[in-house]
Amino acid sequence: MDGIFLIVAIIGSIILFFVFLYFVPVNLWITAIFSKVRVSLIELVAMRIRKVPPSVIVNSLITATKAGLKIAEDEGEARRSLKTSDLETHYLAGGNVPQVIRALISADKANIDLTFKQATAIDLAGRDVFEAVQISVNPKVINTPSVAAVAADGIQLVAKALVTVRANIQQLVGGAGEDTILARVGEGIVTSIGSAASHKEVLENPDKISKLVLQRGLDAGTAFEILSIDIADVDVGANIGAKLQTDQASADLKVAEAKAEERRAMAVAEEQEMVAKAQEARAKVILAEAEIPKAIADAFNKGNLGVMDYYKFQNIQADTDMRDSIAGKDSSKG
Repeated sequence: MDGIFLIVAIIGSIILFFVFLYFVPVNLWITAIFSKVRVSLIELVAMRIRKVPPSVIVNSLITATKAGLKIAEDEGEARRSLKTSDLETHYLAGGNVPQVIRALISADKANIDLTFKQATAIDLAGRDVFEAVQISVNPKVINTPSVAAVAADGIQLVAKALVTVRANIQQLVGGAGEDTILARVGEGIVTSIGSAASHKEVLENPDKISKLVLQRGLDAGTAFEILSIDIADVDVGANIGAKLQTDQASADLKVAEAKAEERRAMAVAEEQEMVAKAQEARAKVILAEAEIPKAIADAFNKGNLGVMDYYKFQNIQADTDMRDSIAGKDSSKG
């Protein structure tokens, strides 16, 4: 029994020892002391309780100290000093503490005015604060996509530009990104080419595009400052003016053909109407001629027409038919 009790006691002591080391990181505390970072064991234990990894906070403080950043030793220090509580707060807010420390060190070495509050705000806004500082030190070149525009003479030009930008630390929070820069530069290129009287002017002096775009202040309200805009390439595209004229001529031709067809249809309709009227008149004549025999018979019955009168009428009719035949007319058509 004594042996079992001893084994359990040893195992329990080992477990308690490791639990103690977990909540009281003595090694980390000793490292901080030798790195001239003032942090107490109680603060380290409190970090564990608040679920903040002490190694992240202490190592960030050590890095900042070795880089020459000022570490606040009490709440009354200047606003540019780093405080343990501020680093904890930023971690709990979901921020990247080591990245913020790297950005502050880089900004300090480059004499860039960047406070801890600004750095944490940029980090929490979803931007890479260290990359922003790097771009502020080393300007970034953005390649614009091909931008097509048409000069006043109707010739299309396709231009590409290289936009050199530098991060604007003061506008990183709430400022527009690269997409806005590209959209504004593309709009400026279209405006510049469109205002040119001839595409040859643009080909001879492509720097006019850069000057016009820079004068428009396209970086206003963005997270970047445009340093330069260089036209990398200008290609001649299609003759849009000629194409539009051709399309217009084709449209005018179709309209003219439609109007001519309309006039032809109206003429055919009028002709058919006249033929119908002539046929109607002819039908009336035939109907009238059909009444003649009836009238003659009626005249015979009433004694108004004698035999000799009838013969005279026949002779007159035969004479008329003969004359029509001599004149080349068909008597049947009257």
